[in-house]
Amino acid sequence: MIPLPELLVDNDPMTPEPLTAQTPTANIPPARTLTPDRLRAWAWHKQGLDGSLAGSTAEEVFARAGWARSVGGANPYLTLFARAGIRRDQVDADVLARRILELPAARGCTYVLGREDFAWALKLGKDAAEAIRVLGRLGVDRGEITLLEEQVLHTLTEAGVPLDPRQLKDELGDSVRNLGEEGKKKGATTTLPTALGILQSQGRIRRVPTNGRLDQQRYGYELWNLPASPLADDEVRVELIRRYLGWTGGATLKQSQWFTAFTVAQSKAALAAVGAVEVPTALTDAGGGGLWMLPDDVGRLAVFEEPAEEQIQLLAGTDSLVLLRRNAAELLAEEGPEGEKIDRQVVASLALQADLPDHPILDRGRIIGLWQYEPGEERIVPWLFHGPTPAVIRRIAEVEAWIREDLGDFRAFSLDSPASRQKRIDALAESAAARSAAVGK
Repeated sequence: MIPLPELLVDNDPMTPEPLTAQTPTANIPPARTLTPDRLRAWAWHKQGLDGSLAGSTAEEVFARAGWARSVGGANPYLTLFARAGIRRDQVDADVLARRILELPAARGCTYVLGREDFAWALKLGKDAAEAIRVLGRLGVDRGEITLLEEQVLHTLTEAGVPLDPRQLKDELGDSVRNLGEEGKKKGATTTLPTALGILQSQGRIRRVPTNGRLDQQRYGYELWNLPASPLADDEVRVELIRRYLGWTGGATLKQSQWFTAFTVAQSKAALAAVGAVEVPTALTDAGGGGLWMLPDDVGRLAVFEEPAEEQIQLLAGTDSLVLLRRNAAELLAEEGPEGEKIDRQVVASLALQADLPDHPILDRGRIIGLWQYEPGEERIVPWLFHGPTPAVIRRIAEVEAWIREDLGDFRAFSLDSPASRQKRIDALAESAAARSAAVGK
């Protein structure tokens, strides 16, 4: 799987005072009842993976479950198929109609999100000032970048069609400065990416997939001129925390900081503004920390009942269920259906990894296996931690058919390829065979 950023180290020099819960204690479920199984099922429900989003539009899915991380992989497509059964042709049509788009948002990372969030989410993008500071150390002043921005806009206006970075560079000629070896060391080969990034963060241009698909990273740029959000920076932070807690059903302070990149002080202010409540869980005493939740969700969790029947899903390793809190270890359990024991070494090995090595197979929020797609054989290669049930076999077949018919392959990120993942495919097949042999003894 694509390596993801390490947890952000907080910039604040001092630990803040604890936030004050505003919900009556009587409404908070007892910590002993908030077991890992119950919390997994609760997050599963909040993510709409229990069938509650069936028939929804892509915009509705992203509003309820959160934005879909896009790194040139197929996660946005599977996010929508798993929750609402939306096929790729509809997703691509929604992108073309600008009902959903891939934009830089939280932490400056790209996500696919609905149109109601475009303007304010862009304000969450990586601060252009940092890129300007890097160029400043290379002898490029702000005026030069401002001029280049205007030239980019003029060039796109004249072209009337999207232009990719190479085409733009050719058209702009000497206006794009090559920053040499020193620039390469600082991640700035030329001045063009900074100008494009600033214009995109302002909504004046946007990236367009060259073939209309989200599971690749070849883009052109076109004029956009999106009206700016009226929200101030602190209001944007409050809105993101509100959405984030709604998407997750609750998260620790550190988990929220990883996703938002807010400082402790900013996080504290945003949590207070939405009236967030810290809810102790069965993991709190073990150092897991309480979950900060929206007040309404505290009451809903108190009466929430875990599903009795299997709910099987195959998701991407960057699905919101896993990525929003980056807590794959908490989604693992040492028991399968009806108390069937799982190899403790398997659980321990996966729990030590910040990110899963493959895509997860889940049942009601619990990881029960891993998978990869092998395009040469047009098949999913699964490794289940326990024996397959009819529901698991059926869902694997459904997702396998969908990948074959809609995508042709399932890439985790832009540089993922059948050759690069073959070792992982072989390892999954070997692990599955070893388990079958052990069960057969």
